[in-house]
Amino acid sequence: MNYRKFKFELNVFKLLLFTIATSFVSYGQETTDDQEIDSLLDELFFNDAQMVDDLLNSINQYDFIYSTITYNSNTFFAGRDSGIDQLNIIPQISYYSSSGFNASITSVYYERQNPNWDFVGVAVGYGNTIGKSKNLHYNLGYSRYFFSDGFDAFNNSLDVSLGIRNKNRTLGFMMGGSYLFGSEQSIQLSSRVYGNFTITRASNYAIKFRPQVNFLIAEQAITFLIPPRNGNPPRLVTTEEFGLLNTQINIPISYTTSTWDFELGWSLNMPSPIDNEGSLDSTNFFTITVGYLFDLTK
Repeated sequence: MNYRKFKFELNVFKLLLFTIATSFVSYGQETTDDQEIDSLLDELFFNDAQMVDDLLNSINQYDFIYSTITYNSNTFFAGRDSGIDQLNIIPQISYYSSSGFNASITSVYYERQNPNWDFVGVAVGYGNTIGKSKNLHYNLGYSRYFFSDGFDAFNNSLDVSLGIRNKNRTLGFMMGGSYLFGSEQSIQLSSRVYGNFTITRASNYAIKFRPQVNFLIAEQAITFLIPPRNGNPPRLVTTEEFGLLNTQINIPISYTTSTWDFELGWSLNMPSPIDNEGSLDSTNFFTITVGYLFDLTK
């Protein structure tokens, strides 16, 4: 395979991983003044990919910074095994305001890549709820990516997400779309079905089970090396396809206090091969996430 083409495709898969890992949803203001910031934090939790499950505005006004660091035991791009076993670490700092404004800075560290810090992403957005029930929510945002190797094919992204949850907020569905652009253009869609179940709760902590199923759909180009056949020399064939790339099942358990979050999770990837890619094996990995909230209103 042509190395430059392979590098391009690998960077695209990394970006798909990154945009899934760092997307988030912010909800609009609700009116339960008697609840404390720990109730908000209890609902704000990043899974293995640091996607916010269900950020609830349980107080009228808030202004805080939420920092997380996530350890993944192995690295897969769109669920695909790159042939290199390597852990990755994803630090993220996010800002949330009750006005609906949100922003984040995220990076990714790969154990066996040179350079190890692959790129940095900066995102800004605005999110709110729709309707009196506040069960329908949306987020609009822009993301900018800075690659360490100068990759500029997709270093900008316009993002939109829309979600709905039941009255008890135990079940929800979210779908999102991104228009990636730079020297190239592409489209990415993602959706997830998630649960939010309390195992036990006390005055100063909560233990929750937050399973979810994620679907990644994207426009992708893959180059394959066709071996020599019937006297013909080997040749490179490039296929472009828009479709389902990966289905991921995530099973996490979280422990949340008034300021700290701890999560242990296991994820199963079931990648869907595109034309000429051949059969793909399922992959899995373990995740540990630690988060801390800085309340700026105090």
